[in-house]
Amino acid sequence: MGLFDRLRGADHPRVAFIGIDGVPFSLLADNPDRFPHFAALAEEGSAGPIESIVPPESSACWPSLTTGVNPGETGVYGFQDRENGSYDTYVPMGRDVQATRLWDRVTDAGRQASVMNVPVTFPPQRNVQRMVSGFLSPGVDKAAHPDEFRDELDEMGYRIDVNAKLGHNEDKTEFVENAHKTLDRRYEAFTNVLDRDDWDLFFGVFMTTDRVNHFLFKDYEHDGENKAAFLEFYEKVDEYVGKIRESLPDDVTLVVASDHGFTSLEYEVHCNAWLEEEGWLSYADDDHEELGDIADDTRAYSLIPGRFYINLEDREPRGGVPQDEYEAVRAELKAELEALEGPDGRKVAERVVEKEDAFRGDHDDIAPDLVVVPNHGFDLKSGFKGHEDVFGTGPRNGMHSFDNASLFVDDSDVEIEDADLYDIAPTILDLLEVEYARTEFDGASLLQQ
Repeated sequence: MGLFDRLRGADHPRVAFIGIDGVPFSLLADNPDRFPHFAALAEEGSAGPIESIVPPESSACWPSLTTGVNPGETGVYGFQDRENGSYDTYVPMGRDVQATRLWDRVTDAGRQASVMNVPVTFPPQRNVQRMVSGFLSPGVDKAAHPDEFRDELDEMGYRIDVNAKLGHNEDKTEFVENAHKTLDRRYEAFTNVLDRDDWDLFFGVFMTTDRVNHFLFKDYEHDGENKAAFLEFYEKVDEYVGKIRESLPDDVTLVVASDHGFTSLEYEVHCNAWLEEEGWLSYADDDHEELGDIADDTRAYSLIPGRFYINLEDREPRGGVPQDEYEAVRAELKAELEALEGPDGRKVAERVVEKEDAFRGDHDDIAPDLVVVPNHGFDLKSGFKGHEDVFGTGPRNGMHSFDNASLFVDDSDVEIEDADLYDIAPTILDLLEVEYARTEFDGASLLQQ
């Protein structure tokens, strides 16, 4: 027991959460020899695949994972959301998350939380012990609190994110090198804080895994030229997680999780191009690049990833679908989406989810009317500039999946079966022995009492 244990009070259990953004459970479970630390964590604790959320997009997933509630409560549905009563769109940031975060509950309980590199947390909160925001942050100088913590990160060359533009190069060497350097700096910063041993909840996310998956995952699944580089990168992730686990004091439970799974990408599906081709969407003129450029006779439009909205009268500013036709029009669109096939003859949609089945809460008024959960291989895009073809390819060869997200807990009393992303927050609170009302969450604790 160290000095900080005595100062903080050793009667409270603690949790260290390590996020591995976009890592599918099957990748780790199918390669125990290459990833021995994950294998040991699974054997000595608990592990299994879990489901993500609808839609399985990081900007929506991390707010739900860290609050335990669906986007109807968090108010964040994806990387781009629509303003109520407007065609204006915005990129959700930390202050747009309307539900209570895990670290706020810990702080309200009189305990300390250190939060590092979690997506959708910019600007950093000042009510926690220390925080550096993650994905979508402009830079360390504005993303870290308090000031001395910012200076420490700056001195060690901390990086918010990998340079994803390098992944567009045909030769992935420079991208992979950048990913390794970003991972190294993240690990160094994590251990720097973990070793201080002055926190009750440590919550840090490795985002680089998602980036590597986007550009190399198909190489892994189909023995491509970058498969060795992909596996070497994950061997380092495994090594770092193992070192973190080994360094933690006995009163700390390690939790490792991803926010969604991953699979190979075969086709990009340009949803608004399809809507335009099928007569659902049109533009006011030939010069269009955003949602506000759609014409009044548009019946439906899409936002990423796979979210479809009826252009509804009295809800959208220029809604052309009367309220009394909503159900019929939505059913027609759903049927067409369910029937949509790719160039290979496979169905694009694994299922089409109506908003009432996925979203509920105080902020479900901006929920999409339908969400397509695609079959593996179809990555749903939704730009407004127009594309010649509905189906195409881009520089990425990996895409998010709803299934096959990862959860590892270094506690054999945790049962990971039929679990999903919403179960993580109440499980962590139970491990911390922080009280909460069960009705506050869409999930349930996996810790067996």
